[in-house]
Amino acid sequence: MSPASQSPSSPKSPKGGVFNRAPIRPDRVRRIGSDGFVFIPNRFLRDGFYASLSGEQRELYVLLALAGDRNGMSFYHYDSLCTLLGLPLESYLAARNALIEKDLIAYDGTRFQVLSLPEIPVSAAAPELRTPEDFAEHDGATIRAALRRSFRPGGNDPGNRTP
Repeated sequence: MSPASQSPSSPKSPKGGVFNRAPIRPDRVRRIGSDGFVFIPNRFLRDGFYASLSGEQRELYVLLALAGDRNGMSFYHYDSLCTLLGLPLESYLAARNALIEKDLIAYDGTRFQVLSLPEIPVSAAAPELRTPEDFAEHDGATIRAALRRSFRPGGNDPGNRTP
């Protein structure tokens, strides 16, 4: 790398050198053109938005970003979204509602809008567990205990380390 291509603000590699920021395939650098407007800001990853989402929520968010116009608007029907994502309706609804609660999308019953990112990720408060059903569905320790009880003693119990 020539000294001219190294700037004082270039990040250092783990070995102390400067990272090479030149594209690997300069002939294939992405550009927003007439065929699309999709982008996801770096803050989506850097500021924890990506980590705050479940896999299904991420998939829906990316699909809506891909489907959106320059204003983030898309008009996909839930049947199409479920088919494209391979999700049952209940999972789609949970993902959609979580993205709305996290202030990442807006939905008016017909149209979606991928919104500009809020200042910080909105995290949903963990539900309070009160009933046996709540614990059976949301408490890791209760779920593990139920799984352990379902195996025979000395059988294929994942917690049994003896041969």
